[in-house]
Amino acid sequence: QVQLEESGGGLVQAGGSLRLSCIASGSIASMTLMGWYRQGPGKVRDPVATITSGGSTRYADSAKGRFTISRDNAKNTVYLQMNSLKPDDTAVYYCKMQKSTSLFLADDYWGQGTQVTVSS
Repeated sequence: QVQLEESGGGLVQAGGSLRLSCIASGSIASMTLMGWYRQGPGKVRDPVATITSGGSTRYADSAKGRFTISRDNAKNTVYLQMNSLKPDDTAVYYCKMQKSTSLFLADDYWGQGTQVTVSS
């Protein structure tokens, strides 16, 4: 069982930056997909950014040009650099990692989340 722990959240003013980190208890080299999701008050959990084992990245429209996802296999860590933050970015941010177990099945691992609050 892989444990994920997020860190780096906090309170920041609009226009500021934060870098979230997600460290896994084991190697992430076998993870096929890693990503950041967020859930705002009264909202569903939505994807923010994902990165594949091959390094391909995808971003939600709201994150494009402002957020950057990256990973460091040697440190078993995935990062989310968030710049030009807006009040609408306020949410609990969750790290997710996925490991394929067969052609159609995968194990998902979630962190506990880290709160990001952007003040106007």
